[in-house]
Amino acid sequence: MAKITRKPAPRKASVPKKKAKAIVAKPKAPARKSLKATRPKSTKPWTPAEIHEVFSRFRKANPEPKGELEHVNPFTLLVAVVLSAQATDAGVNKATRALFEIADTPQKMLDLGEERLREYIKTIGLYRTKARNVIALSAKVLSEFGGEVPRTRAEIESLPGAGRKTANVVLNMAFGEHTMAVDTHVFRVGNRTGLAPGKTPLEVELGLEKVIPAEFMLHAHHWLILHGRYTCLARKPRCEVCLINDLCRWPEKTV
Repeated sequence: MAKITRKPAPRKASVPKKKAKAIVAKPKAPARKSLKATRPKSTKPWTPAEIHEVFSRFRKANPEPKGELEHVNPFTLLVAVVLSAQATDAGVNKATRALFEIADTPQKMLDLGEERLREYIKTIGLYRTKARNVIALSAKVLSEFGGEVPRTRAEIESLPGAGRKTANVVLNMAFGEHTMAVDTHVFRVGNRTGLAPGKTPLEVELGLEKVIPAEFMLHAHHWLILHGRYTCLARKPRCEVCLINDLCRWPEKTV
C-alpha cells in the first residue's frame, strides 16, 4: 500500500499586532470660579436722593396711612396682630369686630375664656393655638405688666404668640415708635425694588431702617405694606400704575 504523506498546512501570515495607543493625559479642567465671581453683579444701589424721592411720593399720595387691622386700644391691636399670623387682615377683622365689643381688655379676655374665644375666632387659621396664646398673653399682661401692653420689643416678644413683627407693629401703631415691621409684602418690596435686599425678614428690616430717612419712618412700613398689597403684587405686579416704576431696580418690571 502506498504511503500517504500529508502536506503540512500552510502557515497563516502573521498579522502585526496593533500598537497600544499612547495614553495622553487629558488637560485638567480649569478651576471653577468662586460663587462670588460667577454671580451676576448686583443692581446699582439706590442713592439717598432717590430713596427720599420714593417716600416723598408715598407721602404725597397717602399722607396718613393706616394699618388695616381694626382695634380700639393697644391691647386689642396686640391681639389682632397675633391673630393675623398666616391670615388676612380682612379675615381677622371679620372675627374680631364682635369679639372686641365684649373683650377689649386682658381681664375681659380672661373672663371670656379659651373655649368661648375659640367660637369667635374659629374662621381664622390655627384658631385653637391662637386662642390658647391670646388667653396666655392676657394673663401675662395682667400678672407681669399691670394690665398694660408693655412698651419695649423684648417685653412684647416675651408674650405668648408674639414675635418680632408683632412687637414692631404694636410699637409703631400704638406707641409711635420708628419701627419697621416686615411681613411678606414688605419683604417682597424690599427685595424686588432693591431698596433693602435680604435673605431674611430681619435683614430686610435692618436694611430698610438703615436707608429710610427718619422723617418717613413713622409711616414707612405702612406705605411699603400697602404698596406690596395693592401694587407690587407677588404674581402680577402692576408696574404700569406704580408710583416709583421709574426708580425701581427690578429687571423684570413691565414699564
